[in-house]
Amino acid sequence: MTAAGRVALVGAGPGDAGLLTIRGLRALEAADVIVADRLGARGVLDGLAAEGIELRAEVVDVGKLPGHHAVPQDAINALLVTLARDGKRVVRLKGGDPFIFGRGGEELAFCRDHGIDVEVVPGITSAISVPAIAGIPLTHRGLATTFTVVTGHEQIKSLGGGRDHTVVLLMGIGTLANSAITLARGERGGDCPVAIIEDGYGPAQRVTVGTLDTIALQAARRGIRSPAVVVVGDVVTLSPYATSLLIEPVEISAPDLVSTSSTSRNRKATL
Repeated sequence: MTAAGRVALVGAGPGDAGLLTIRGLRALEAADVIVADRLGARGVLDGLAAEGIELRAEVVDVGKLPGHHAVPQDAINALLVTLARDGKRVVRLKGGDPFIFGRGGEELAFCRDHGIDVEVVPGITSAISVPAIAGIPLTHRGLATTFTVVTGHEQIKSLGGGRDHTVVLLMGIGTLANSAITLARGERGGDCPVAIIEDGYGPAQRVTVGTLDTIALQAARRGIRSPAVVVVGDVVTLSPYATSLLIEPVEISAPDLVSTSSTSRNRKATL
């Protein structure tokens, strides 16, 4: 009889191998199969390989592109159960944290409903780590006491609060114009500061700062693409890339980039 396998839902963080937890690394080293996302997960695997860390596991890519899911979620769920029933030690490597807009809860429930032992290894969500690249804390005494993380696919009409209530938009580039208009109609107003951090911890990392009134046009002119994290609120003014007008672009040399990773020092940030 084949020995029972198990599944570990591991958060890969924002894509920098240095931000993977030690527990997550140990799970990857022990895995027979790694079922990997596109965002975050692939960057971590590539980063580990670049550092000379060899993983013996087979890698199955189930990554999703905007508007295109190569492997449907139901098929991913079924794959995890099938592999575990074959006696495999499976790591489901998910970008960011498994439970922050990552459908990790669904995968956990599906595996447990089918009698599969599951471990959850938290990861660093991009909602917090990517703004940090631009020197933006989501809360700051005197500026913001709370923050909300939403996706650009959701309705944000009911999201209240003023500039002291930081809003973080994930997967929000496609609906940026609508989100900006909606948020500007509330207490925040059209001149509320906004920052977009593209490809956080990736080779195309870039920071754009503007206001709710200007950010959609700026994004269109600069060809901003996903993955990107959008931060709305007065905490944006703490960024070293925030100009007094928060409108006009300014070139910033790469060594000035605020980052927790040495690999980020060679990248360009643009206001």
